[in-house]
Amino acid sequence: MSEPQHQDPPPASDPDSDPPRRSRWLGVLIVAFALVVGLGMFNIGRLIIRPKPEVTAADRLIEASPRLQQGRELVTRSSDCMRCHTMELDVVGPGFRNIAKRYADRDDAVPYLARKIREGSVGEWGRIVMPRHPQVTQEQAELMAGWLMALRPANAPSASPP
Repeated sequence: MSEPQHQDPPPASDPDSDPPRRSRWLGVLIVAFALVVGLGMFNIGRLIIRPKPEVTAADRLIEASPRLQQGRELVTRSSDCMRCHTMELDVVGPGFRNIAKRYADRDDAVPYLARKIREGSVGEWGRIVMPRHPQVTQEQAELMAGWLMALRPANAPSASPP
């Protein structure tokens, strides 16, 4: 006959050596948090990219006027204005929208700015020097200044485009 085999009882588990059991709710919470953060970042990106209403209104005004389009072309492509200016930010010189906002209440803003483009200025915006541009004709300077003033905020007084 065969002898019954004697089996040792399984060793008692040591509660200190077992890894703690993780609940599933913690994983679900982490996934939900990542989803909320991702959606929030998507929404912020969408808001950053979306143009402001005053920008779209100015763009529509410019697209409707061939003279304003000529002024935009002169400023953005045919001259060195973009070396010192941007649309929004003050880099070397002030941003174009800031200039339009500052002079929005002047009745003589277009001729005034046309003169500043041709003759230059010092001290209008702090210690910044605006160099003179004698190569720009008076008509070109007025086209450029007219486009610039079309960028003014929507709530500023509006004059007819030049």
